[in-house]
Amino acid sequence: MSRKPSAAALAALGLVITAGLTACGGSSPKTPTPVQAAASQGAPESSAPSSEAPPAPATSGPASSAPAPTKAAGSYRGKFAFPVVGKSSYAHTHHDYPATDIIAACGLTAVSPIDGSVLEVTRVDTYDPKVNAGATRGGLSVSIAGADGARYYESHFSSINAGIEPGAAVKAGQAIAVVGRTGDAGACHVHFGLSPMCAKTGDWWTRRGVLYPWPYLDAWKAGTAKSPMSDLVAWQAKHGCPKKPTVDP
Repeated sequence: MSRKPSAAALAALGLVITAGLTACGGSSPKTPTPVQAAASQGAPESSAPSSEAPPAPATSGPASSAPAPTKAAGSYRGKFAFPVVGKSSYAHTHHDYPATDIIAACGLTAVSPIDGSVLEVTRVDTYDPKVNAGATRGGLSVSIAGADGARYYESHFSSINAGIEPGAAVKAGQAIAVVGRTGDAGACHVHFGLSPMCAKTGDWWTRRGVLYPWPYLDAWKAGTAKSPMSDLVAWQAKHGCPKKPTVDP
């Protein structure tokens, strides 16, 4: 037999219902949706990806437009060769920017000064003295990525040997061209330049030379292996990789 609740019990129940409605912010109880019901039972959250982009990874150190040298300075232990076979001479100076003009008779053999690979080859002389463009002053030329990490550049050739093409491997002392006077050359000679790799190709204002090569030429002529890499690392740390010529454009 059921019994009717007492007046006190009914009053207490009313207080509980009123408190519950107030806490929910509504005036009457609402039927929970299936999603709400699942959440109330501890269902896992949706696995749909968030539209918020993940944070960018942190970087270590400042960004630099100059690529780092690819070889540790002084790590190369290979051979070096003087760039011209036969009688030649050179000074300790050069006009406007650091380089060396190796004065030698037309027809002598020019060689790679180091083991490495060919970066650029110019087989056609397009120099026009009326324009005097820096990019074409070298005439026929070859640049080489040395095994020590430095870039070696020779120009003013009368011809370039077959097989000397971008990507080709070369050895120290290997014949690469014939001495001439193409481009902006008043006499037969080989323009010789040392530079960091930087853009590797196209940056003729760096490729033509940033250091005076005569100390290295002196060493190679004497049979001493001497790499310019340490000095090039120091130069690049100070100057970076210029985006355009700073002198003699």
